[in-house]
Amino acid sequence: MNSREIRKQFLKFFEDKSHEIVSSAPMVIKDDPTLMFTNAGMNQFKEYFLGNKVPKNQRATDTQKCLRVSGKHNDLEEVGKDTYHHTMFEMLGNWSFGDYFKKDAIKWAWELLTEVYKIDKDILYITVFEGADAEGLPMDQDAYDFWKEIVPESRIILGNKKDNFWEMGDQGPCGPSSEIHVDIRSAEEKAKIPGADLVNQDHPQVVEIWNLVFMEFNRKADGSLEKLPAQHVDTGMGFERLCMVLQGKKSNYDTDVFTPIIREIETITNSKYGVKEEIDIAIRVIADHVRAVSFAIADGQLPSNTGAGYVIRRILRRAIRYGFTFLDQKEAFIYKLVDTLIKQMHEFFPELKKEKNIIINVIREEENSFLRTLAQGLVLLDNIIGANTDKVISGSKAFELYDTYGFPIDLTALILDEKGFQLDEKGFQEELEKQKNRSRAATKIETGDWEVLIDDPIEEFVGYDTLETQVRITRYRKVESKKDGELYQLVFNITPFYAEGGGQVGDKGYLESTNGDVIYIIDTKKENNLIIHFSKNLPKNLNDPFRAVVDEKQRNRTAANHTATHLLHQALRSVLGTHVEQKGSMVHSGYLRFDFSHFAKVTSEELTQVEDFVNARIREQLPLQENRHMPYQEAIKEGAVALFGEKYGDLVRAVKFGESMELCGGTHVANTGDIWHFIITNESAVAAGVRRIEAITFDAAKEYFANQTEAFNKVKAVLKNNAVDPIKAITALQEENTAMKKQIEQLLKDKAKGLKGELKAELEEVNGVRFLAKKVDLDQGSIKDLAFELGSEFKNLYLLFASENDGKVILTCYVSKEIVKEKELNAGQIVRELGKLIQGGGGGQPFFATAGGKNPVGIPEALLKAKDYIG
Repeated sequence: MNSREIRKQFLKFFEDKSHEIVSSAPMVIKDDPTLMFTNAGMNQFKEYFLGNKVPKNQRATDTQKCLRVSGKHNDLEEVGKDTYHHTMFEMLGNWSFGDYFKKDAIKWAWELLTEVYKIDKDILYITVFEGADAEGLPMDQDAYDFWKEIVPESRIILGNKKDNFWEMGDQGPCGPSSEIHVDIRSAEEKAKIPGADLVNQDHPQVVEIWNLVFMEFNRKADGSLEKLPAQHVDTGMGFERLCMVLQGKKSNYDTDVFTPIIREIETITNSKYGVKEEIDIAIRVIADHVRAVSFAIADGQLPSNTGAGYVIRRILRRAIRYGFTFLDQKEAFIYKLVDTLIKQMHEFFPELKKEKNIIINVIREEENSFLRTLAQGLVLLDNIIGANTDKVISGSKAFELYDTYGFPIDLTALILDEKGFQLDEKGFQEELEKQKNRSRAATKIETGDWEVLIDDPIEEFVGYDTLETQVRITRYRKVESKKDGELYQLVFNITPFYAEGGGQVGDKGYLESTNGDVIYIIDTKKENNLIIHFSKNLPKNLNDPFRAVVDEKQRNRTAANHTATHLLHQALRSVLGTHVEQKGSMVHSGYLRFDFSHFAKVTSEELTQVEDFVNARIREQLPLQENRHMPYQEAIKEGAVALFGEKYGDLVRAVKFGESMELCGGTHVANTGDIWHFIITNESAVAAGVRRIEAITFDAAKEYFANQTEAFNKVKAVLKNNAVDPIKAITALQEENTAMKKQIEQLLKDKAKGLKGELKAELEEVNGVRFLAKKVDLDQGSIKDLAFELGSEFKNLYLLFASENDGKVILTCYVSKEIVKEKELNAGQIVRELGKLIQGGGGGQPFFATAGGKNPVGIPEALLKAKDYIG
């Protein structure tokens, strides 16, 4: 049975049991402050478990693309080294939201595995939660009894809290779980050790295949548990492991989920899988990581230096590094695997095919960039080795290579070992731990429990129609972090505040009590379908009604910018072509940022056309047309643009201005004329095939024109003649300046020529070397020319020149190539050491190098010590 059939059969089984088949949520999570990536099938259903939203159907089934590389569930370092961990994986699941519970979940799981998939019952083992006395949690007797009716008790194993009590996080829904494990060892191995002894012991052929979680508790901030108002079932079965079992393989990587990619890697790299362990690990790493990175890019997450983008960059760089070190790949090659991946998976995940060009171009550019980083790191590592006086390289130096330049520590260790050096691994780990502690301290957030004042889980947003309304606080909690200090999160029964989402920032404003007390709302975000308002203080009378007021000025500015992004999107498709798609946006009150797919720099002429297009729509004064409850398919049929990576429900909000129509939950102006004017301030590249435009509108545009006028008037004043054409006057000044620069350059060259004769006379011979150390009054270019001119006349020359300008010092060292080896002189090493005397540093090649510093007082000593290298 191939993987495609296995996936289809799972979904069909639960569809026949009245489960709605739901599509996979994007792997990259937007608008959820608690998660970067979908790391479990239950993520998209969190609001149902928390009771913040009522599901349309109480039963659901799906295959969810997941990524586990950060936080509590972090499998990255295991990937490739074993045969069953992955970064990106599919999780097959069936869900009950307050409907069936343990009995049916257990019965159907067994039926599917043994009757539909025909897995031998004798190779399956069951684990059941044994209880936890410290928390007052009893053994899961119900699950045990249900299993006892199906399997012999010898195959039921009691598991501890770590293995058999599933928690969403430090707080939130949780409950006991029952795992199904499979033993696919040979008969000979089974005869030696019973499978029951290897369950949860990290054996590669005795693995968990399905986890049935019975959510019935809520974990509070103090660690205590309370019963949830409803009982839920949350199951997750690893698709890749299931394929391994059903296809009779001993490794996930031997299934048809991975073999096409592995064969392509073998072909491209001229390597062979299954012969040498280190090569096998490298191939497994690459096969796994290209999937994770491709899916992430398809979902809209580009590699970057922060947040989720940094995680994706780190995964890709790990794959590049394994290819570089173990498969001898010194040029980009991973992007060539994308076609094979798309052929395999586009039927269930069409986004891969749709975003093919972006995926290939981004991966190729990232590969080339990191290969350059590796080349730079190799040079830096050589310098570190060259400057080291013993055979142990300090952990701090290795950490600087890793942290500042992105050079992998395991590659550093490998190269050092090859060259007969050792790495101070303990010192490196200490530096790494210091960094982690700094990062944890900066981002740590302590969240209290919700204090519920009114049982009203459904919070209505009225901010499209009004900026103020009467509200009551339904719940609140305290949060503390190093960054923001102590804050309070408030939830209202009704709110005019827009919560950050869809690229638009959250509203600010205030709450006013009946007695006139004011509490300021400094931000608004959304979490698990709740609109959360942030404040530095709590109102005195929490149960009183309040007047909630949104900052009108900020909202109007933000709305103008958001509407402008819609018009910009339309303009780009009109000017550049319909291949343009939005890849991200950020809408602030002061500016907007818009990322889009396009494979060339947008020319100045094209930018002018885009600006003109948007401003023409503004002058047309197009009114807002919106449908807040439009069926999704109907909106798409009418031409609405749906943004890929967003999760849409059956009913959507369609926003239309003239011919521009998009699905959008953000706030907008009532008429495009309210935008006033649109100005592009910058255009740049974000990644291969993705460009970024930054722009301003409304008040910011007015301020821009005012500043330009003021600057223009200042220029005219500086020119001291308002009647003169400023452009003509400035052009004349530039021409005059260019002519004077040429004159100065010629004067300096003449000065250097005159100085050359004097310096030749000052050369002294020391141990067969013509030597001179002197302070000269020349610019750096002239010093370099002078050194090389002298070098052309003498083949045994060693020079050190010092120069000073505005308190900055430069040391320039020249050594004839003929004596670099003969006398073991190294200009780079000399300036590195002498540079310390001027409180600076530098480097270069063995025959020519420079060092910069900020301590002119050290010049005489540096010149004096220069002779020590040959004395």
